[in-house]
Amino acid sequence: MAGLVVSGTQVSYIGQDCREIPEHLGRDCGHFAKRLDLSFNLLRSLEGLSAFRSLEELILDNNQLGDDLVLPGLPSLHTLTLNKNRITDLEYLLDHLAEVTPALEYLSLLGNVACPNELVSLEKDEEDYKRYRCFVLYKLPNLKFLDARKVTRQEREEALVRGAFMKVVKPKVSSEDTASSPEHHYTPLPSASRELTSHRGLPALLLLNLYSVSWGSVAMFTMGKTQKATGLSEMTSSEAKFCIPSPIS
Repeated sequence: MAGLVVSGTQVSYIGQDCREIPEHLGRDCGHFAKRLDLSFNLLRSLEGLSAFRSLEELILDNNQLGDDLVLPGLPSLHTLTLNKNRITDLEYLLDHLAEVTPALEYLSLLGNVACPNELVSLEKDEEDYKRYRCFVLYKLPNLKFLDARKVTRQEREEALVRGAFMKVVKPKVSSEDTASSPEHHYTPLPSASRELTSHRGLPALLLLNLYSVSWGSVAMFTMGKTQKATGLSEMTSSEAKFCIPSPIS
């Protein structure tokens, strides 16, 4: 099959402009694949993914997946990247992931409207991103990494106490403003939320890559070797799941 790359239990079908998962991909590879990379396609639906029941890592970066995204039950999935898609409804997505991916530990949503970022939208700032992290960790308390940043104990504690107050609300769009892009607003922060761990945003190289027309998969499979990922300290393969490639010129 043109464009298909198989290495052991890793399956890649990248940049094929497919709008749906090819049936023969699931038929030929679904029974053994543990890592599936479908980045840089035109996916709007994940129908056909049910053939990959043993997946542990799923890379869906740079597609056209939106708020109607539906994943089958994937009980072994621990890594999911959905960078640069069209996801706006954060709460729906998180509730869905909590139901169908109970083992999820690594999640990345960069480049979606649902993930507020001051370098993607001038109306967002660092506080928006902190509130977003707090809400995600409230919904998915087992996460170890979120958007290429390791989850801290302080963030976990804050999410447990304050996460429910960070609920994302999609504003109603008036008939005069139907052409506007959807945005997210947060309920006001309680004063205690100021105690969140202070970080000056995401790693610079990571943020700069959001300006690229396209950028590589941020998921990294390290094959048991110690790696050093951009913006992260040195760690073992069980932790080093995300790295950022050089910007595409």
